[in-house]
Amino acid sequence: VQLQASGGGLVQAGASLRLSCAASGRTFSNNYMGWFRQSPGKAREFVAKINGSGRSTRYADSVKGRFTISRSNANNTVWLQMSSLKPEDTAVYYCAANWNYAGIYPQEYDYWGQGTQVTVSS
Repeated sequence: VQLQASGGGLVQAGASLRLSCAASGRTFSNNYMGWFRQSPGKAREFVAKINGSGRSTRYADSVKGRFTISRSNANNTVWLQMSSLKPEDTAVYYCAANWNYAGIYPQEYDYWGQGTQVTVSS
């Protein structure tokens, strides 16, 4: 599975951004997809995940109610819609995939995209 993340940028606090992750390779609909983020000096942290059908999602407490993960298996794409952005959301955001199941820990994912920078100014 190859993953290509895009959509990051520099925005002001309170703004919205939508990240995209285009996947190719193995049958996309069987992959759990996740978004993680990493700030300088910090460990990579879980943001959101979605199962293969798109019917099950989970979010980190820090983004619940502000971020929405979704996917299109027809287009092999997963999105992360981010609203009410805060300066503490500033990080490099990574999409990740794993065959059949994955949880909230980075080591549970076998495939990673290259990351896209999100910077939120106050």
